[in-house]
Amino acid sequence: MHHTFQSPFTQRYGGAAMRELWSEQHKRRLWRQLWVKLAEAQLQLGIVNAAQVDDLRAHADDVTEASIARALEIEREIHHDLMAEVHAFAEQCPIGGGIIHLGATSMDIEDNAEAMRLQAALTLTLTSLEGLLHSLAAQVERYADLTTMAFTHLQPAEPTTLGYRLAQYLQDLCIDLDELRRCRDQIKGKGFRGAVGTSASYLELCDADPVRFASFNQHLHQSINQLTFEVVTQTYPRKQDWLVLNVLAGISQSLYKFAFDLRVLQSPPIGELAEPFASKQVGSSAMPFKRNPINAEKIDSLARFVATLPRVMWDNAAHSLLERTLDDSANRRVVLPEAFLAVDEMLRVATRIVRDLRINTAQIARNMATYGPFAATERLLMAAVKAGGDRQNLHEVIRSHSMQAWAAINAGQANPLIDSLCVDVEITRLLPAAQARALLDASAYVGDAPARARALAARIQP
Repeated sequence: MHHTFQSPFTQRYGGAAMRELWSEQHKRRLWRQLWVKLAEAQLQLGIVNAAQVDDLRAHADDVTEASIARALEIEREIHHDLMAEVHAFAEQCPIGGGIIHLGATSMDIEDNAEAMRLQAALTLTLTSLEGLLHSLAAQVERYADLTTMAFTHLQPAEPTTLGYRLAQYLQDLCIDLDELRRCRDQIKGKGFRGAVGTSASYLELCDADPVRFASFNQHLHQSINQLTFEVVTQTYPRKQDWLVLNVLAGISQSLYKFAFDLRVLQSPPIGELAEPFASKQVGSSAMPFKRNPINAEKIDSLARFVATLPRVMWDNAAHSLLERTLDDSANRRVVLPEAFLAVDEMLRVATRIVRDLRINTAQIARNMATYGPFAATERLLMAAVKAGGDRQNLHEVIRSHSMQAWAAINAGQANPLIDSLCVDVEITRLLPAAQARALLDASAYVGDAPARARALAARIQP
């Protein structure tokens, strides 16, 4: 098993359900189910008999390691994977084997099966995303009032709350959820339309009788319980794959920002948040003290990969010349499963991080004590002007004290800004020192952020 290349997605990334969905075994079972549905519709028209259809039904799930090995053996000789499975299936069906794939072209089977897998994979992704949203909403609610410093340009700005910051990620992921639902609900298959999408072969099977053909077509497409495109060529429009990958890239984008921000906030100079770190987890082979944010880094690494994939699907759609070319086939075998498995892994990891997020309230308080007074000077300036002061003169007074305070901080001292402003005569002639000190307490200078964070969290239904 380990003597040859395996994809990291074989075991390392993604969950068992998503991996099984994109397995060779599941794909071939879907193919066989579609061949059975096709035969059942043909039975309704008297084209095939009941014994043949029963034989196909009886062996539709007999996709085993042995049967796959047999199909691969046949493929090495005929160089066509779907026809190899037709032969392997037929060998298991002594009565019905001769009617498999009657009237169909390969993509009648492959594209309908692919649409089924896309819809199922989007549903699995939807479930995982909803789980993350619930965990994130709970943390937004929990920390809606915990004041922390906000940063713009990676510089301390004004206070916000931890819950409000987390609500930014929640809001982005809610947008992704809406797009994911829309995309999932609009997935369409090719239907059974033949070699270039005209349905000519099926009409021929119905003796060119439009009434019989309409009955056959209705029965068949209802039985597979799938929306179908009205106009197709040999394939369903490859634009659909591009739309799916855009949704996955959008989720990846949101997770990337969350993970990147966490990496910044986990760095010791800020040190306010940290991803979970197991008791026996090793951070570095050389430096035993390290607590590297490896899970957040993994999210960013996989997200960067998924972000590149919509372009591949863009090219597939744009280069599908006339009624179809085959230059999309090889890359779709790689891109579709790996994109879903990468997003599956990211959602699983992000959910664990959010659920067990480590909050360093002491460091949050220290950062507020260091940087909060600078932000609160805006309140002091407005109050002093209201008391009759000159806005431009007071701005310069506060700026001068602020620059001296920054110099003290850079020298490793405590922030002296509050004390120095509260004894400045330009301030105290307008405001009592006690009032000035209260105004320079930035812990409540967060506007209505807590209320809006809670309102968003409340919209995430359990």
